[in-house]
Amino acid sequence: MHFQILHFVRKSFFPLVHPSASCSRALLTQKLTLYSSVFNSVYSQYNTMPKKDKTSKSNPKPPETPPGPVTKVKDGTIAIAIHAKPGAKHNAVTDVSEEAVGVAIAAPPTDGEANAELLRYISKVLELKKSEVSLDKGSKSREKVIKVTADVSQEEILKKLKTEASG
Repeated sequence: MHFQILHFVRKSFFPLVHPSASCSRALLTQKLTLYSSVFNSVYSQYNTMPKKDKTSKSNPKPPETPPGPVTKVKDGTIAIAIHAKPGAKHNAVTDVSEEAVGVAIAAPPTDGEANAELLRYISKVLELKKSEVSLDKGSKSREKVIKVTADVSQEEILKKLKTEASG
């Protein structure tokens, strides 16, 4: 019975390998074992699942910039999230929250007047040149992003904005 199974397996998996008439059962079993070990190693080489990357889970990267309205952009500039409040009596930083810096602007929201006044006021508060401060996003929205190209740190900008908001 054992020989019939081996013979069937040999014919099924190795149809081109023909044992000679002088092969004994022991020799046939030995050859079959050799062929099956080669077959299993080749099969397992190509049919394995890729391993998961464990380094990303066990060692999470801390965020480069702390959460808040002032963030560092990849190109080295600094972005400030602004919530503009046009039409106020005078310019002022009203609040500094985790989402944005609230800025009251003493200009009407027409023809870009409020945007120009916002950039002028922010450059004055941060003690920067007007050319180092530009509007990046939100020209027609109250939610704006201002880009600062000067060589200052996030902490300095945040400190100046908080000082202006408190006093």
